[in-house]
Amino acid sequence: MSAADATGLTFRQNYFSDPAAWAALVSLLDNTFGIDIDPLRALGGADPTSMPFGWFSDEGVLAANLSAFAMPFVFNGRLVNAAGLQSGAVRPPWRGRGLYRDVTQKALVWCETQGFEVVILSTDKPDLYEPYGFRSLPLHKYVGPAPAVSGATGARTLQPRDVDDLALLQSLLKNRKPVSETLAVAGSSAMFLINTQLDADVRLSYLEESAAAIAWKMPVAGHFVLLDVVATDIPPLAAILAGLGIQATSVETLFRPDRLGWSGEAAPYEGGTRLMLRGLEEMSLDRPAMLSPMADF
Repeated sequence: MSAADATGLTFRQNYFSDPAAWAALVSLLDNTFGIDIDPLRALGGADPTSMPFGWFSDEGVLAANLSAFAMPFVFNGRLVNAAGLQSGAVRPPWRGRGLYRDVTQKALVWCETQGFEVVILSTDKPDLYEPYGFRSLPLHKYVGPAPAVSGATGARTLQPRDVDDLALLQSLLKNRKPVSETLAVAGSSAMFLINTQLDADVRLSYLEESAAAIAWKMPVAGHFVLLDVVATDIPPLAAILAGLGIQATSVETLFRPDRLGWSGEAAPYEGGTRLMLRGLEEMSLDRPAMLSPMADF
């Protein structure tokens, strides 16, 4: 592969502690994807394991970026020492110079030197990553009738920007049990917290009796969509619905519900993006599954 044309640019890495460089990344992602990651500053900051790689102009504009971070996850019951790649983008004036190939190669070398056995990413351009050894995983949600619910224990809304609620969420996320034995994150608190801000339809509730944070949606009357459960002990789906005071007729879980005491039918998840792995070449999911959207990166 040819070298990148970085004329007029300076390469930097590990720059999240520089407010100007962080602002440049916020601007790049807003310009490219229309998302604002700046609320992370009020939610505990970027993942402390993050390692960004970027090319900057003399004026401080971030021309190209890709960031790596530790993202341990469970795969078929096994805890995997993995890194995630995120925030990959190139501004239009600098496209076609090989800059994205350059930061991708640098990020992958860093992941190898750090001893990660797997690298994982989410993308709507899988062809871009296949030459680097990434492969797509088939993703499945679960759908079915709602379980019978009796009683109601009560829940309260969580506000991540509230100091006390944020501290509670951070504690729960630090000590969480993976929501599934088949495929689930075992960390990545920053991803969960920023995703509460990026999707206005996400509701976040706390079940006091179960000491569980529940991320959910109700897109239409009677249809309950469960995005994630953050707890040291995952409560049954019936207890979640009772705690939320919801009488649903149908349920959709955006992860395999093997810890919910409820069985739905697996259905392909058409989310527009692919989950891709580099590593674990000889392994495939032993059950249909997907990562919770609250782990999107």
